[in-house]
Amino acid sequence: MSDRLKELAATKAVSYVQDGMVVGLGTGSTADFAIRALGARAEDEGLEILCVPTSDASARLGESLGLDIQSLEDQPVIDLTIDGADEVDPQMDLVKGLGGALLREKIVAAASTREVIIVDPSKVVDRLGTRSPLPVEVVPFAWSLAQMRLMELSGRAELRRGSTGEAFVTDNGNFIIDCHFDEAGIGHAKELEHAVNTIPGVVENGLFVGLADIIIIGQDDNQVRVIER
Repeated sequence: MSDRLKELAATKAVSYVQDGMVVGLGTGSTADFAIRALGARAEDEGLEILCVPTSDASARLGESLGLDIQSLEDQPVIDLTIDGADEVDPQMDLVKGLGGALLREKIVAAASTREVIIVDPSKVVDRLGTRSPLPVEVVPFAWSLAQMRLMELSGRAELRRGSTGEAFVTDNGNFIIDCHFDEAGIGHAKELEHAVNTIPGVVENGLFVGLADIIIIGQDDNQVRVIER
Protein backbone atom coordinates (compact mmCIF):
# COMPACT_ATOMS: atom_id res chain seq x y z
CA MET A 1 0.00 0.00 0.00
CA SER A 2 2.68 2.51 1.03
CA ASP A 3 4.78 1.93 -2.10
CA ARG A 4 1.76 2.50 -4.32
CA LEU A 5 1.03 5.81 -2.60
CA LYS A 6 4.66 6.87 -2.86
CA GLU A 7 4.62 6.06 -6.55
CA LEU A 8 1.44 8.12 -7.04
CA ALA A 9 3.05 11.13 -5.37
CA ALA A 10 6.30 10.65 -7.29
CA THR A 11 4.53 10.50 -10.66
CA LYS A 12 2.70 13.74 -9.91
CA ALA A 13 5.91 15.46 -8.81
CA VAL A 14 7.77 14.47 -11.96
CA SER A 15 5.00 16.12 -14.02
CA TYR A 16 6.37 19.48 -12.83
CA VAL A 17 9.68 18.85 -14.62
CA GLN A 18 10.08 20.68 -17.92
CA ASP A 19 12.57 20.37 -20.74
CA GLY A 20 15.83 22.22 -20.06
CA MET A 21 15.54 22.15 -16.27
CA VAL A 22 18.19 21.42 -13.68
CA VAL A 23 16.56 18.90 -11.33
CA GLY A 24 17.63 17.92 -7.82
CA LEU A 25 17.34 14.22 -7.03
CA GLY A 26 16.35 13.38 -3.47
CA THR A 27 17.39 10.37 -1.45
CA GLY A 28 15.41 7.48 0.04
CA SER A 29 12.76 4.97 -0.94
CA THR A 30 10.20 7.63 -1.91
CA ALA A 31 12.68 9.71 -3.89
CA ASP A 32 13.76 6.55 -5.73
CA PHE A 33 10.28 6.31 -7.23
CA ALA A 34 10.64 9.87 -8.51
CA ILE A 35 14.08 9.19 -9.99
CA ARG A 36 12.73 6.15 -11.82
CA ALA A 37 9.70 8.09 -13.06
CA LEU A 38 11.97 10.92 -14.19
CA GLY A 39 14.22 8.50 -16.06
CA ALA A 40 11.19 7.04 -17.84
CA ARG A 41 9.89 10.50 -18.78
CA ALA A 42 13.29 11.61 -20.04
CA GLU A 43 13.55 8.53 -22.23
CA ASP A 44 9.98 8.59 -23.52
CA GLU A 45 9.82 12.32 -24.22
CA GLY A 46 13.48 13.07 -24.97
CA LEU A 47 13.73 15.58 -22.14
CA GLU A 48 17.04 17.43 -21.97
CA ILE A 49 17.56 17.81 -18.22
CA LEU A 50 20.53 17.96 -15.88
CA CYS A 51 20.35 16.28 -12.47
CA VAL A 52 22.08 17.09 -9.18
CA PRO A 53 21.85 14.18 -6.71
CA THR A 54 21.71 14.47 -2.91
CA SER A 55 23.59 11.22 -2.31
CA ASP A 56 25.93 8.76 -3.95
CA ALA A 57 23.07 6.22 -4.07
CA SER A 58 20.80 8.62 -5.96
CA ALA A 59 23.64 9.45 -8.35
CA ARG A 60 24.15 5.75 -9.10
CA LEU A 61 20.43 5.18 -9.65
CA GLY A 62 20.15 8.22 -11.91
CA GLU A 63 23.14 7.17 -13.97
CA SER A 64 21.73 3.66 -14.39
CA LEU A 65 18.59 5.21 -15.86
CA GLY A 66 20.50 7.37 -18.33
CA LEU A 67 20.05 10.67 -16.51
CA ASP A 68 22.75 13.33 -16.92
CA ILE A 69 24.30 13.56 -13.43
CA GLN A 70 25.97 16.85 -12.53
CA SER A 71 27.68 18.25 -9.44
CA LEU A 72 26.43 21.23 -7.46
CA GLU A 73 29.66 22.99 -8.38
CA ASP A 74 28.69 22.72 -12.05
CA GLN A 75 25.00 23.54 -11.44
CA PRO A 76 24.73 25.82 -8.39
CA VAL A 77 21.19 26.93 -9.26
CA ILE A 78 18.57 24.16 -9.36
CA ASP A 79 15.15 24.74 -10.89
CA LEU A 80 13.25 21.98 -9.11
CA THR A 81 14.14 19.35 -6.51
CA ILE A 82 11.97 16.32 -5.74
CA ASP A 83 12.60 14.66 -2.40
CA GLY A 84 10.86 12.73 0.35
CA ALA A 85 10.44 13.52 4.05
CA ASP A 86 10.14 11.62 7.32
CA GLU A 87 7.60 14.06 8.77
CA VAL A 88 5.52 16.94 7.36
CA ASP A 89 3.58 19.30 9.63
CA PRO A 90 0.69 21.71 8.83
CA GLN A 91 3.16 24.58 8.30
CA MET A 92 4.91 22.53 5.57
CA ASP A 93 7.99 22.21 7.77
CA LEU A 94 9.82 18.89 7.65
CA VAL A 95 12.00 16.39 9.43
CA LYS A 96 14.39 14.64 7.06
CA GLY A 97 17.46 12.49 7.37
CA LEU A 98 16.49 8.94 8.29
CA GLY A 99 18.14 7.98 5.00
CA GLY A 100 21.37 9.60 6.14
CA ALA A 101 21.61 12.30 3.45
CA LEU A 102 20.25 15.32 5.32
CA LEU A 103 23.29 17.57 4.77
CA ARG A 104 23.33 17.29 1.00
CA GLU A 105 19.53 17.33 0.92
CA LYS A 106 19.46 20.65 2.76
CA ILE A 107 22.19 22.14 0.59
CA VAL A 108 20.37 21.14 -2.59
CA ALA A 109 17.07 22.41 -1.17
CA ALA A 110 18.68 25.77 -0.42
CA ALA A 111 19.97 25.93 -4.01
CA SER A 112 16.53 25.10 -5.46
CA THR A 113 13.99 27.54 -6.83
CA ARG A 114 11.22 25.05 -5.95
CA GLU A 115 11.37 22.18 -3.47
CA VAL A 116 8.74 19.48 -4.07
CA ILE A 117 8.24 16.99 -1.24
CA ILE A 118 6.51 13.66 -1.86
CA VAL A 119 5.12 11.51 0.95
CA ASP A 120 2.49 8.94 1.84
CA PRO A 121 -0.10 9.83 4.53
CA SER A 122 1.90 8.17 7.32
CA LYS A 123 4.43 11.02 7.14
CA VAL A 124 1.86 13.74 7.85
CA VAL A 125 1.91 14.80 11.52
CA ASP A 126 0.36 17.51 13.67
CA ARG A 127 3.74 18.34 15.22
CA LEU A 128 7.28 17.46 14.19
CA GLY A 129 9.22 15.01 16.34
CA THR A 130 6.22 12.91 17.33
CA ARG A 131 6.79 10.06 14.89
CA SER A 132 10.39 10.37 13.75
CA PRO A 133 13.61 11.24 15.57
CA LEU A 134 15.47 14.35 14.48
CA PRO A 135 18.75 13.36 12.78
CA VAL A 136 21.77 15.57 13.40
CA GLU A 137 24.97 15.18 11.36
CA VAL A 138 28.15 15.68 13.39
CA VAL A 139 31.87 15.43 12.75
CA PRO A 140 33.24 12.19 14.26
CA PHE A 141 35.74 13.96 16.54
CA ALA A 142 32.96 15.85 18.33
CA TRP A 143 30.16 13.30 18.46
CA SER A 144 30.31 12.65 22.21
CA LEU A 145 30.22 16.36 23.05
CA ALA A 146 27.42 16.91 20.57
CA GLN A 147 25.48 14.00 22.05
CA MET A 148 25.67 15.50 25.55
CA ARG A 149 24.47 18.89 24.33
CA LEU A 150 21.72 17.34 22.22
CA MET A 151 20.44 15.39 25.21
CA GLU A 152 19.81 18.71 26.92
CA LEU A 153 17.58 19.73 24.01
CA SER A 154 15.79 16.46 23.31
CA GLY A 155 15.98 14.13 26.28
CA ARG A 156 17.40 11.18 24.33
CA ALA A 157 20.13 11.38 21.71
CA GLU A 158 21.62 8.21 20.22
CA LEU A 159 24.53 7.66 17.88
CA ARG A 160 23.20 5.95 14.78
CA ARG A 161 24.81 2.58 14.12
CA GLY A 162 24.85 0.31 11.09
CA SER A 163 23.83 -3.34 10.90
CA THR A 164 27.24 -4.49 12.20
CA GLY A 165 27.13 -2.19 15.22
CA GLU A 166 29.66 0.28 13.88
CA ALA A 167 28.80 3.98 13.73
CA PHE A 168 26.83 4.86 10.60
CA VAL A 169 28.94 7.05 8.31
CA THR A 170 27.38 9.52 5.88
CA ASP A 171 28.56 10.19 2.32
CA ASN A 172 30.41 13.16 3.84
CA GLY A 173 32.32 10.99 6.31
CA ASN A 174 30.32 12.19 9.33
CA PHE A 175 28.24 10.51 12.04
CA ILE A 176 24.53 10.98 12.77
CA ILE A 177 22.93 11.41 16.17
CA ASP A 178 19.18 10.72 16.30
CA CYS A 179 17.34 12.92 18.80
CA HIS A 180 14.11 11.60 20.29
CA PHE A 181 11.43 13.81 21.77
CA ASP A 182 8.52 13.03 24.06
CA GLU A 183 4.96 12.76 22.80
CA ALA A 184 4.65 16.55 22.71
CA GLY A 185 7.22 16.67 19.91
CA ILE A 186 9.06 19.81 18.77
CA GLY A 187 7.34 23.01 19.82
CA HIS A 188 9.38 25.65 18.00
CA ALA A 189 11.20 24.17 15.01
CA LYS A 190 13.05 27.31 13.93
CA GLU A 191 14.40 27.98 17.41
CA LEU A 192 15.46 24.36 17.83
CA GLU A 193 17.16 24.37 14.43
CA HIS A 194 19.25 27.35 15.51
CA ALA A 195 20.05 25.88 18.93
CA VAL A 196 21.20 22.57 17.43
CA ASN A 197 23.38 24.23 14.82
CA THR A 198 25.22 26.30 17.45
CA ILE A 199 26.58 23.14 19.12
CA PRO A 200 30.29 22.71 18.29
CA GLY A 201 30.78 19.77 15.94
CA VAL A 202 27.27 19.85 14.48
CA VAL A 203 27.37 20.08 10.70
CA GLU A 204 23.62 20.26 10.01
CA ASN A 205 20.31 18.96 11.31
CA GLY A 206 17.22 17.44 9.73
CA LEU A 207 14.78 20.28 10.42
CA PHE A 208 13.75 21.78 7.07
CA VAL A 209 11.92 24.96 8.05
CA GLY A 210 10.39 27.04 5.28
CA LEU A 211 12.16 25.15 2.50
CA ALA A 212 9.28 23.14 0.98
CA ASP A 213 7.24 24.86 -1.73
CA ILE A 214 4.95 21.99 -2.70
CA ILE A 215 3.86 18.93 -0.70
CA ILE A 216 2.36 16.01 -2.64
CA ILE A 217 0.64 13.29 -0.63
CA GLY A 218 -0.37 9.99 -2.22
CA GLN A 219 -3.92 9.09 -1.13
CA ASP A 220 -5.71 5.78 -0.65
CA ASP A 221 -8.25 6.67 -3.37
CA ASN A 222 -5.52 6.64 -6.05
CA GLN A 223 -5.50 10.44 -6.00
CA VAL A 224 -2.91 12.91 -4.74
CA ARG A 225 -3.31 15.86 -2.43
CA VAL A 226 -1.20 18.87 -3.41
CA ILE A 227 -0.38 21.61 -0.89
CA GLU A 228 1.42 24.72 -2.11
CA ARG A 229 3.05 27.43 -0.03
